[in-house]
Amino acid sequence: HFNLQTIASNIFSLEEVFTLTTALLKAVLLFTSLCVCVCLGSNYAMSNGGGGGGASSSTHLLDLLEEPIPGVGTYDDFHTIDWVREKCKDRERHRKINSKKKESAWEFTKSLYDAWSGWLVVTLTGLASGALAGVIDIAADWLNDLKEGVCLSAMWFNHEQCCWDSNETTFAERDKCPQWKTWAELILGQGPGSYIMNYFMFTFWALSFAFLAVSLVKVFAPYACGSGIPEIKTILSGFIIRGYLGKWTLMIKTITLVLAVASGLSLGKEGPLVHVACCCGNIFSYLFPKYSKNEAKKREVLSAASAAGVSVAFGAPIGGVLFSLEEVSYYFPLKTLWRSFFAALVAAFVLRSINPFGNSRLVLFYVEYHTPWYLFELFPFILLGVFGGLWGAFFIRANIAWCRRRKSTRFGKYPVLEVITVAAITAIVAFPNPYTRQNTSELIKELFTDCGPLESSQLCQYRSQMNGSQAYPAGSDAAATPGVYSAMWQLSLALIFKIIMTIFTFGLKVPSGLFIPSMAIGAIAGRIVGIAVEQLAYYHHDWFLFREWCEVGADCITPGLYAMVGAAACLGGVTRMTVSLVVIVFELTGGLEYIVPLMAAVMTSKWVGDAFGREGIYEAHIRLNGYPFLDAKEEFTHTTLAREVMRPRRNDLPLAVLTQDDMTLAELQNIISQTSCNGFPVIVSKESQRLVGFALRRDITIAIENARRKQEGIMLNSRVYFTQHAPTLPADSPRPLKLRSILDMSPFTVTDHTPMEIVVDIFRKLGLRQCLVTHNGRLLGIITKKDILRHMAQMANQDPESIMFN
Repeated sequence: HFNLQTIASNIFSLEEVFTLTTALLKAVLLFTSLCVCVCLGSNYAMSNGGGGGGASSSTHLLDLLEEPIPGVGTYDDFHTIDWVREKCKDRERHRKINSKKKESAWEFTKSLYDAWSGWLVVTLTGLASGALAGVIDIAADWLNDLKEGVCLSAMWFNHEQCCWDSNETTFAERDKCPQWKTWAELILGQGPGSYIMNYFMFTFWALSFAFLAVSLVKVFAPYACGSGIPEIKTILSGFIIRGYLGKWTLMIKTITLVLAVASGLSLGKEGPLVHVACCCGNIFSYLFPKYSKNEAKKREVLSAASAAGVSVAFGAPIGGVLFSLEEVSYYFPLKTLWRSFFAALVAAFVLRSINPFGNSRLVLFYVEYHTPWYLFELFPFILLGVFGGLWGAFFIRANIAWCRRRKSTRFGKYPVLEVITVAAITAIVAFPNPYTRQNTSELIKELFTDCGPLESSQLCQYRSQMNGSQAYPAGSDAAATPGVYSAMWQLSLALIFKIIMTIFTFGLKVPSGLFIPSMAIGAIAGRIVGIAVEQLAYYHHDWFLFREWCEVGADCITPGLYAMVGAAACLGGVTRMTVSLVVIVFELTGGLEYIVPLMAAVMTSKWVGDAFGREGIYEAHIRLNGYPFLDAKEEFTHTTLAREVMRPRRNDLPLAVLTQDDMTLAELQNIISQTSCNGFPVIVSKESQRLVGFALRRDITIAIENARRKQEGIMLNSRVYFTQHAPTLPADSPRPLKLRSILDMSPFTVTDHTPMEIVVDIFRKLGLRQCLVTHNGRLLGIITKKDILRHMAQMANQDPESIMFN
């Protein structure tokens, strides 16, 4: 029996394993550095070092803050980083390393290690991302097939692997083999109750997988739910969410992602794989001080990790780099581009080595069409783009409305019940329809596939191909049989089912991606349109649209191409991606020749979707969660000034400020305790209101605690100074406290007449948290990132109080 002590011991053992692994990696790196040091020792003269005696105690003002204090410069949970300060810290660190690298071989080795640490961390991230993606793909396929049966020859084989050695080649028996048994055949044998038994086992396994997934997420890692991309975008913009990219989140997300996909819910694993890759990047960044001690540098690793995540999700390394650049990254310098490319390359190489799809290809939906596309087909391609934009706008509004209702009602307090309910409805409705019963990725693959001699799907039952069990190449006759029309009715029902269930599934407390469900909806719609155009061209080949290109008895329409275009259009309508989406789709399918139809459909879907609202699904969920995300794509066109947005306003309390040299420690602590501000402007005096700098609340609190712990004589009536030199004090006065080293001497300021368009651009391009407003050099107020977001929400007739975090 398990008890709390057993669980605790397991947790501690996991921590110890991680600590041991970290220590071993550091030891290997240290050993390598020592070897380089020995090789280079003959070329460098070791410096003699400074004086050996310790510094004597000074009788002057004791300033303990001249040296770095642990905790100063760090951030609390749910706070935004200071990009400017982090970049300045990194430049200072780099300057120190370069200044010392010629002093000794050891310092030179340290500089080499620092220079190569970025490539090392993205290499480790790519290796881990590719390995985990391969494991997830294999496990998800096996559990998904487990709902329908089991392989007797090797239980760990899925259906496809079990039947690789089968010699059955006819249409009726090609997908069956004696080694694979359904649950009805195992339990009842061949009988009238086989369908009911298979139905029951399918639903049972689906509910079991869903229950395990939501239970693990709820108990061990609540951050493992959802797609993860909205939070990744917010984190890359500079927001701190402790634990979201931690070890427990990585482990639980990996396990529950397999279970959620296998449960048959209308979700995908591609978005969560980006979260998994970013967890790997965050964990490995702690092995290198260059990244562990600098939040801005760490986000460069996370940008590369997100590229690796998309690379292994779709087998699209170039698309992954463009996805990181276009969709998720907030700060993307040139060196991050190269490292993202390298991380995506390593991850794709590892995934290709694992070969989870069993086809020796990196692409997931490889297509090989034998008919080119023609100019008249741009019209149905654009119609598919319109459908994708309308679907995207409808889905965003419907899903956000449902998620908001979930947050505001009691139903959201029971995530396990909600997941079980949605899983039960999905399994019960999906089983009778073969296109909803099968894995969504397999459905997309079937819809993308062109009909050939060996295709047994109903979608390929054309008159020229059906003659008993014999197959003939298409082309001489392309008239559809009742099997094709029956498949179209089933696809229409599957389209309605997917639309409804995706709205209610995305946002559940299980790992849930949106890429594959959106592509499935577009692929279904595209295949239906493609078959319709195909039959129209066959029966009316003399129309002016078809007369020039469609000869009698010749193929001119490829329905699988329409499915591919529809998939890209619907995914573009939901996410509002453009360039990266087109590259991902042609890498995903290998259909480079059809990039123009993809571009036309994706651009049309974006234009149509933007007509109903410019934000994609990820930005909508960021706004729903109240994260302080300042979208660089959103335009600010309102003619307002800084004084209209700054605080304090006319009826507000005066702005809390600190004076540079006439405050006591008691007065400083009183201001901190009575306000909730995250920082305070420092001025010369309350009469002059001349600005000196800006001090963060967290840094002040840590500095006071450190001074009281290490410096004797600090009392409540001790003077607090933010100046370089303190004036002479009476002999009986308590020891003063100097806080100049935590003061930002160059805070960003604007005048009260600065247009808010310029202020918003400054915040976006520099990643600011706050900006001080002055008039003729006198401090008037402050504008924070939260103030800007609330003002933009108010101008857009939205709830300004939806921004919940500072």
